[in-house]
Amino acid sequence: GKTTTIKCVLGLIRPTAGDIRVCGWDVRTHHHKAIEHASAVLEGARNVYWRMTPRENARFFAGLHGLDHRAHRSHIEELLERFGLTDRGDEPVINLSTGMKQKVAVVCALVKQTDLVFLDEPTLGLDIETSLELRGLLRELARKTRRTIVVSSHDMDVIQDVCERVVILKEGRVVADDRVDSLLALFRTRAYRMVLSDGLVGEVVERLARAVSGLSVTARGERTELEFELPAAERLYEVIDIIREGGAVIETITQKEPDLEEAFLRVINDTGSEGGAGA
Repeated sequence: GKTTTIKCVLGLIRPTAGDIRVCGWDVRTHHHKAIEHASAVLEGARNVYWRMTPRENARFFAGLHGLDHRAHRSHIEELLERFGLTDRGDEPVINLSTGMKQKVAVVCALVKQTDLVFLDEPTLGLDIETSLELRGLLRELARKTRRTIVVSSHDMDVIQDVCERVVILKEGRVVADDRVDSLLALFRTRAYRMVLSDGLVGEVVERLARAVSGLSVTARGERTELEFELPAAERLYEVIDIIREGGAVIETITQKEPDLEEAFLRVINDTGSEGGAGA
């Protein structure tokens, strides 16, 4: 429901129920006023005209938004430079790489200088290097300009790398709405990994299984690896005592740092129903 939600906000799809306001304006009753404050990249580089150059596309979209491209020439040139398109600014878009085409689409969305910018799957189909480059540009843009950038993606690495706040949708409903760091903190103290210099007898394993959740015991030569989760950090001392009483020596204890993908899956699974989801 991510793209559908964005299209509803932009007034491209009329919702069957509820209200949407952009900067205080009702999208249904004051669409023109609301849309003055928003721009978007939908379906990637298909937004732009491939037989036109990046510079021509930027000027064209400025005109569509009622802007005189001559008066905004410096802003257009600044965007082309920021996204590394100056040297290819007069090359037809059809001749550019996938990553550059995507950058042109983002430039065309930014030329309007709106308060709200939607980027729908901005890194889809990009190679790793180009994806990382675009993420860095988006972070810099969000930091240096006073605007809200909404990124929708199935790739949780992108969301974690770029965004401060995450909203998770499942089957058209919001199942989580929080800061990225706050969402990760919910799971930060739960997962641990231990390496023991000796094995564990069955009785000790049974005691551990009752004290923790998700216990995994793996023998690796003379060592044993344990992975488990705890409901609270202080329960770790109980686990240590059980292992000591069993005669094993703990070599290392590592707290597994969760990533947004893990948090995402936990949130989705906790909702208990099946269906597509994304952020």
